[in-house]
Amino acid sequence: MPVSDLPDLLDFARHLAVLAEREIMPRFRRGAVAFKADGSEVTEADKRAETVMREAIAKAHPSAGFLGEETGRHAGTSEDCWIVDPIDGTTYFALGMPLFGTLVALTRRGQPVLGVIALPAQREVVYAAEGLGCWRKADDAAEAQRLRTAPGVRLADAFVSSAGLHASEVHPHAGHAAYSIGRLAQRSRKLRFLGDCGQHALLCAGRIDLAVDAIMAPWDAAAIIPCVREAGGLVASLAGERDGLIEAGSLVSASSDALLGEFLALAEPGAAGSSAPASG
Repeated sequence: MPVSDLPDLLDFARHLAVLAEREIMPRFRRGAVAFKADGSEVTEADKRAETVMREAIAKAHPSAGFLGEETGRHAGTSEDCWIVDPIDGTTYFALGMPLFGTLVALTRRGQPVLGVIALPAQREVVYAAEGLGCWRKADDAAEAQRLRTAPGVRLADAFVSSAGLHASEVHPHAGHAAYSIGRLAQRSRKLRFLGDCGQHALLCAGRIDLAVDAIMAPWDAAAIIPCVREAGGLVASLAGERDGLIEAGSLVSASSDALLGEFLALAEPGAAGSSAPASG
């Protein structure tokens, strides 16, 4: 399909997020929580939201492939594949905290070309497509707002967020090289834990400077990548990879290339010493 079809496909992706919201929000702070074999949470909201999105895709784009967190991969016959995570941040959802989101992405020949980060409990959505910019639409706003990342700063002046302690030296994870969250906290202006996909939405809006997700599945990363890039930011894996990020297993987004490079050098397990902790 030509690039000119991206506006219509982006509208469809936003529609998928609305369909998911209709299944998710009536169950927020009401539904039961179960656990998968890997110990992660799953709810009826996850399952129902993915089902309605998959059905809508099969009807509107029957030749496209599909990959979802709950139902797995289904091959298509075209170069397009829809990738969805019905509830990114199920832990927050299960706790009744409004920090979860719905992720919808489209890849073309394996590359992410559009993404939607919907935050239904916060009543807003961030979305982007290749060449079309990154936008935020809040329910109480008449018009969408164009998003741009903050001007580049040094790490010492940066507001940094992490999705958690997992795969850091504090909480190592099998199969993942531990990065140093301790040095990150010491060297940055401020470090907070601001959620999963929501932290990358904040970066797109210029509210924070760097966001770290040390463990990422394809459905976690695919929608975030085009949003950050179209907002003017940079993305890489913790290993410093700039390509193949959907399958890289981790994702770091930054407001500038210099800041990203500074973080990657610092985050390496063997990086040199640390300075005094920052206040705040």
